[in-house]
Amino acid sequence: MAEFTPRNPGFAERTRSSFARQGFMSYLGAELTALTPGACEIRLPYRDELSQQHRYFHGGVIGTLADNAGGYAAFTLMGKDDSILTVEFKLNIVAPGEGEFLVARGHVVRAGRTLSVCRSDVFGVDGGVETLCGTAQMTLMRLADRSDGQAD
Repeated sequence: MAEFTPRNPGFAERTRSSFARQGFMSYLGAELTALTPGACEIRLPYRDELSQQHRYFHGGVIGTLADNAGGYAAFTLMGKDDSILTVEFKLNIVAPGEGEFLVARGHVVRAGRTLSVCRSDVFGVDGGVETLCGTAQMTLMRLADRSDGQAD
């Protein structure tokens, strides 16, 4: 995986602040658990409300974590006045999402001036054993000089 230098030395605090303002992530009970320039990890404990009829994590939950992990990986490389939006997203669910929790790990594949390409893998974790359940690739657009929702 490539090593990246963030444009904003305060990238970690800014990224954590943005994540904390995301109502949907809070509603789901997701937690940002790791952050480095160009990479992000999010964890989500299992609850019945997040499952589908077979009691696996719902595919929409898997996709949401994949999108957010990739998006915040790209966000770590943005300037202090920039924001970001997903413009394209492809998810493959490769196994049922099951376990005590899901963990999504996103990383930047290529960081461009306007568009970044990221990849995320989502794992079901049960008894410390990780099983890949989803993999995604996304394109994200940098919104230059556009607030992320609060004065950063």
